[in-house]
Amino acid sequence: MAGYDVAVVGGGATGSSVACHLLADPGFRGRVVVIEKDPTYRLAASALSAASIRQQYSQPVNVQLSLHGISFLREVGRHLEVDGEEPRIDLHEGGYLYLAGEAAAGILRQNHAVQSQEGADILLLDPEALHRRFPWLAAHGVALASWGRSGEGWFDGWALLQAFRRKARRLGADYRTGEVAGLDLHGDRVTGLRLADGERIACGAVVNCAGSNGPRVAAMAGVSLPVQAKRRSVFSFTCRTPLAGAPLLIDTGGVWMRPEGRAGPGGQVFIAGWSPPPETDPDWLDDDPATQEVEWSLFEEMVWPALAARIPALAEIKPGRAWTGPYDMNLLDHNAVLGPAGSVANLYLCNGFSGHGLQHAPGVGRGLAEWILHGRPTTLDLRPLGFDRIAAARPLLERNVI
Repeated sequence: MAGYDVAVVGGGATGSSVACHLLADPGFRGRVVVIEKDPTYRLAASALSAASIRQQYSQPVNVQLSLHGISFLREVGRHLEVDGEEPRIDLHEGGYLYLAGEAAAGILRQNHAVQSQEGADILLLDPEALHRRFPWLAAHGVALASWGRSGEGWFDGWALLQAFRRKARRLGADYRTGEVAGLDLHGDRVTGLRLADGERIACGAVVNCAGSNGPRVAAMAGVSLPVQAKRRSVFSFTCRTPLAGAPLLIDTGGVWMRPEGRAGPGGQVFIAGWSPPPETDPDWLDDDPATQEVEWSLFEEMVWPALAARIPALAEIKPGRAWTGPYDMNLLDHNAVLGPAGSVANLYLCNGFSGHGLQHAPGVGRGLAEWILHGRPTTLDLRPLGFDRIAAARPLLERNVI
């Protein structure tokens, strides 16, 4: 039976970041295995997300994670180079632009106070200032807008995932293809993993970065997580009319869009989507293809009409491809669950990101590595996201969720 000091379940962006940061720490001399059930990442959130980063949150810990994340992404070549080859993730700091009606303007101001206190570069815009900056956008129904002047934008999420994976392997991580079917427990500790093919792997600690399978892995140790994977559809379309300086826009009703790649002779490609209210939010199941189908009616009935009303140039577009992906929603408070799993001393949780996982992977990976090695995160204080709030049903509510 193979033995490792740390076993990471899930080789997506967060799992590979944990492995990278563990092996890069001068105080760590152990062995790390990363177990990924599908190395093609065909259904992984890391590969299917909108791959964006923002500081516009309502909780300080999320703003801090994003500030750490943008600093990491700006120097990703230095952090994740392998044998002199630096990855390219095409980071574009186009900003997020939140639009709020009169009822939500107060919340936008409250969030802005938190963001400013943490050092984020976010501007509040009244309708007149909004029109001056984005003249192609209709400001009807908008009482206030919030725009990230710097430090927010989008990037190539697939390239970041592969860069983390490549770097972790170069530092010595052993990547195994397999699905965890069980955990071996002795008292309050995990002593090993059992894979679906019958292989057993002994380990000194386990990090649960299993994405949509995270609650199932936690349950193997008797740990209950209020996390459910939801389906998110992403739609692409082309607009022939230039929208100068287009940011990632979140309309008053929650429909969002952002540019995708550079404009070409045929126009600019955008991607867009919408998060349904809880009562109609569809579940995503890895083993049920029916839950993974694109909901085309959502684009025709909700997304496109809202965007065309907000941006007149979008009345005529050329629809493109669409895809779906899992969105691991923490039903308690829309925040990640990080760190030791309560009564199971050497099981660490990295679950329920509610759409924040890819952008927070750099800070989360570093924080969990520090938690394992030093007993607490030292670079960023991630303890507000700890499991104790879950066990006590004490939510740390993130109000700014897309």
